[in-house]
Amino acid sequence: MFKPAVTVVALALIGALAGCAMLGGPNVGFSSREKDSLDAISREDLVMDISACHLLRVSQTNDVAATDATVIVATDRYRIPVETIVSSADDLLLEYRSAPADLIAIATDACQRLAEETGVVSALVRFEPNGELRTSWLRIDDAEILPGFAKRTIGELRRRRAIGLVINSPGGSVYEARILGRYLRSNGLRAAVDRICVSACVDVLAGGVERYVTRDARLGIHQSKVPNRYSSHEGGQLYVADSFLYLREMGVDPDVAIVAASVPNDKILIIPLDEALATGLVTGIVEGFE
Repeated sequence: MFKPAVTVVALALIGALAGCAMLGGPNVGFSSREKDSLDAISREDLVMDISACHLLRVSQTNDVAATDATVIVATDRYRIPVETIVSSADDLLLEYRSAPADLIAIATDACQRLAEETGVVSALVRFEPNGELRTSWLRIDDAEILPGFAKRTIGELRRRRAIGLVINSPGGSVYEARILGRYLRSNGLRAAVDRICVSACVDVLAGGVERYVTRDARLGIHQSKVPNRYSSHEGGQLYVADSFLYLREMGVDPDVAIVAASVPNDKILIIPLDEALATGLVTGIVEGFE
């Protein structure tokens, strides 16, 4: 669970990197928008959100060099002293030491508020020992999504201290795909495709907090094979509804699930990349991955 000892180390890294050009550089003063924003939320609430969101990422990774992108931006933008955040984080740890689940819920909401406040996606950020940003992704190619896939992949993501998952897969178990997709989302991890991702693989992609593809990538959807527990006609309709709700939960246009349900299971509909962007299934197109 949350550990007070890790707070100072990770926040010291934030302080050292606060003026990086990639984060917008140092501010010489607040814009009118930023002043209005600080008026709308108290500085005390802002500090608590920064502290809670930071603690969430540290606890999820058990990594002293982890935090959230929104924490870095907010700390820099509003010139919050590191010492203030450290003190607030320690107070939170003491207050919720007997209720860690409550602190996780508070911290999750805090990351979301910071994302809205800063306009930056809430996502895991990790640092190398020398202070440089870590850019390691886990790659999985051509693997069918079978029982146990989510657990194994989560284990590898943690072992390799990855910040995202590049997945190319013919699909498989929707249940496993959604376990993995929800893990990616709740842990601030990105997802990407640079070859082909069809059927249940698309549910994994949808889980990434940021979702990237290359221009040559192919994303395909079709009807899923309905599990035995949904064997009736009514059950099949519930299965489509589950798909609709999952995509909506992930911030993707849920009509993608309706379109998928209209494509026979033995066929594949390739989604044009412009439509993938328009529906939110993809958030960016990149050149490639190492």
